[in-house]
Amino acid sequence: MIGFNLFPLMNCQTKASDEFLDSCTGIALRSHTDEKLIDSWIRIDSEGQLTVLTGKQELGQGIRMALIQIAADELDIHPNKCKIINADTGQTPNEGYTAGSNSVEGSGTAIRRAASEARLYLLKLAATKWNTDHKLLTVTEGTINAPGGKIISYAELLEGKYIEEKISGEASPKSPNDHRYVGKPFPREDIQKLARGEAHFIHDLRLTEMVHARILHPPSYNSNLISIDFSKVESSPGILKVVKNGSLLAVIASREYQAIKARENLKSLAVWKKMKIETLPNQLLASMKNVSSEPEIVESSPEIEDQFANSTVKHQAEYFRPYQMHASMGPSCAIALWEGDQLTVWSPTQGVYPLQNTLADLFSIAPENIRCIGVPGSGCYGHNGADDVSAEAALIAKEYPGKPVRLQWMREDENLWEPYGSAMAIQLAAGTDNKGKITAWDSHIWSDTHSTRPNGRAGNFISARHLEKPFEFQGGGFSGGSYRNGIPLYTIPAKQIQLHNYSGPLRTSAMRGLGAYANIFALESFIDELAHKGKFDPMDFRIQNLDDERGVAVLEKLKNDEWKNRTKTSDNGFGLAFSQYKNSASYFAVLAEVQLDRKARIYRVKKLTGVIDSGLTINPDGLRNQTEGGMIQSTSWSTIEEVAFDENGILSSDWTSYSVIRATEVPEVEVHIINRPELPPLGAGEAAQGPVAAAIANAIFDATGSRIRELPLKPEKINWESI
Repeated sequence: MIGFNLFPLMNCQTKASDEFLDSCTGIALRSHTDEKLIDSWIRIDSEGQLTVLTGKQELGQGIRMALIQIAADELDIHPNKCKIINADTGQTPNEGYTAGSNSVEGSGTAIRRAASEARLYLLKLAATKWNTDHKLLTVTEGTINAPGGKIISYAELLEGKYIEEKISGEASPKSPNDHRYVGKPFPREDIQKLARGEAHFIHDLRLTEMVHARILHPPSYNSNLISIDFSKVESSPGILKVVKNGSLLAVIASREYQAIKARENLKSLAVWKKMKIETLPNQLLASMKNVSSEPEIVESSPEIEDQFANSTVKHQAEYFRPYQMHASMGPSCAIALWEGDQLTVWSPTQGVYPLQNTLADLFSIAPENIRCIGVPGSGCYGHNGADDVSAEAALIAKEYPGKPVRLQWMREDENLWEPYGSAMAIQLAAGTDNKGKITAWDSHIWSDTHSTRPNGRAGNFISARHLEKPFEFQGGGFSGGSYRNGIPLYTIPAKQIQLHNYSGPLRTSAMRGLGAYANIFALESFIDELAHKGKFDPMDFRIQNLDDERGVAVLEKLKNDEWKNRTKTSDNGFGLAFSQYKNSASYFAVLAEVQLDRKARIYRVKKLTGVIDSGLTINPDGLRNQTEGGMIQSTSWSTIEEVAFDENGILSSDWTSYSVIRATEVPEVEVHIINRPELPPLGAGEAAQGPVAAAIANAIFDATGSRIRELPLKPEKINWESI
């Protein structure tokens, strides 16, 4: 892996900005070479400071602090003497995408293993030096102690060398009883920076001699540029270059505002051949149902018909989710620099190595000639515009080599061109016996793809399709993302789940939770409907149909702490929901309370109370932050968010036409953690999205008697006349 000397780029005016630039470029210790080497994950310098290396990106989930805590515990070094380098193809391991709530499970396990191996290696090294048994040695704050008073620090022992030993599997990680830092609420550096107003995001990064770019995307999907007169733009103040490659149009300027003004000129001068969107919102559900291909059988029980026939209570219903946006607070931004045949990209991508491979495909160069450095973006939540803007920055910088080119999308770029969370339809049928046990379950799921990430395929960059020599879009996979959490965790003798793959009118890809958000909304709303139809308590109905002990535990805690103590009035309602994300990650149960305003014919989500079990809790504050954020985001998705479009294109171009909940609308949020230090940690970042949607819908039903099966849960969908 090639290294780059980035220090000539550093010419910042303050110590704070120097530190930020160092954190974005990394200190060029050594390129990553072999994931089986201890020092690919763990390094100790001459001052005794521990550096942790991970290929995972910090997306606001607190992964940097959590991974430091894991390594610090294994090596007996206080977290204050640790730092972390993450997501840099020049230094860190290839860990693919930071997605699916698997960073602690994946990277955390690898780092724990490497750190425990490093500790064993150092103990054996000291034992050899002192001619003793390593089992007699102890460690205190990075210093090895021997009986008789001999001591030596890790740094003294290593004498500036790397630990180039392979991870053998011989070392055993510490018992949870011996943890000093894991399980403690250590403060996160990124939150402290945000609170102090310090540089943190890619948007804040400033490099020496950096220039500014803006891009003009086509007005709608598949539109092509017919003509444009550049003369007015080229003569504008500060314009360094106008870039045209097929239908890709961009400007490079000395100052950012100059680039913005030039983009406005481009927009007024460009003449396009516009393409219409054929399937409109009111046709979407019918279009889904008209899928002609054979469904994918996800699960099927031969007894399904017999079980339905013998059911005492039968019920069926249909649910719908519209297209929804990631709606990142800050528009996508990236910086690219070409020096000869070497490309460096500072990017908020979720995967620096997949981005590197895809840029290699885009420019037909070796991946080793590209360095991708991860820098946090202002909002992520899945595959938003981060990869697209990174590719565009590189394309534009290719036309202006030798200078860092900063490209930031405008708000309309972000809203109109990001890949959305797919619209989905879910049709459910089930039966129960007279005791309230579910006997049969039948699901049909209609969904577009939930993954068009550009993992080595340049055509998945949106602007690569607009070039003079365009790259072909190769689509994405369906399957797992579409039916994620579509299989009930409840104990049901006969289950059948069928997936109908649908290619819809809008661009889609991974959004937080993927298909789990809609599937859990449907499943847990339907569970509530089954309980109501059979006249069972919604909490007891869930518990009696669940054999998973950890699932029962989160429900029981919610039952004892909240459900039993709820106070019902004529103007409020309570709703429950539960899931285990992906049926393999964190368990989460939630109680929603909604408050009605009958005169205004509106409701508000008053309070959300959640219980989460993520196995071993690394940082309880981090876990609580993640869960609270997911609950609030899901409240916004579930109550007001949907992409509006017509035949001419996307209408949701700004914060007025695509609303998210305001601070005054955020409900009170409370999260209880069930810590299980004896068990492995589980992913938690996407556990709340689906259950919160269903819990709010169930609370609305409890308050009004109106069952809303179509997201978002807008007040006008409530039958106020019947209340």
